[in-house]
Amino acid sequence: MNKVAVATAFAIYTAKQSGSLEVTPDHILLGCLRAISRFGVVTLGAWSIDLEELGVDWVHQPENHAPKVAYSQESVELLDRAAQISNSMGEATVSVNHLLAAFAREERGLMGALKGSHGITSASWRAAVARIEWNESSAAEHARVTGEPKVLREYLTPDEAAEALGIHVQTMRAYIRSERLPAFRLAGERAIRILRSDLARVLEPLGGDRKET
Repeated sequence: MNKVAVATAFAIYTAKQSGSLEVTPDHILLGCLRAISRFGVVTLGAWSIDLEELGVDWVHQPENHAPKVAYSQESVELLDRAAQISNSMGEATVSVNHLLAAFAREERGLMGALKGSHGITSASWRAAVARIEWNESSAAEHARVTGEPKVLREYLTPDEAAEALGIHVQTMRAYIRSERLPAFRLAGERAIRILRSDLARVLEPLGGDRKET
């Protein structure tokens, strides 16, 4: 399970355990914190948040096929804001970090309580979330330490595609402009994405009488 799946499954589990008919922002926040925790403790910026103090059974791993439940209107608005944050960064999918960043302006419920007990402000929360950005290098280190496989994203930015082939990004953009390499634009956005499996289209085999340089 990726981190968003972990967060979502745990949010649903927590809602059902509390007898709630809807998944609320509090449940989503607990799910996100559970997804980034280590041994039940979340280290975020200068703060350490103990999930046990929040009444969370952090050892429990909900089933991946947890039944669907309704989301409260507040949760829908929070998810919409996370999607807006993702789009503003030119990223195709919503991550746990986008969800956490969406809580920065929340003053009610669990987020409001954490702000009061830890002296958290909107700016300090966003700065702390930014420092836990999950990228491919951290994923590789995570895989090395835990033995879990590294998950590669299927769609890449032009910069990421150029890095994967070891070429300059302007060369990559030239391939796209000449239609030698298929590319896609996010609906309603300027951001471009390249399918990882399409990168092989710009590679040509060396002839038998040619030497690699």
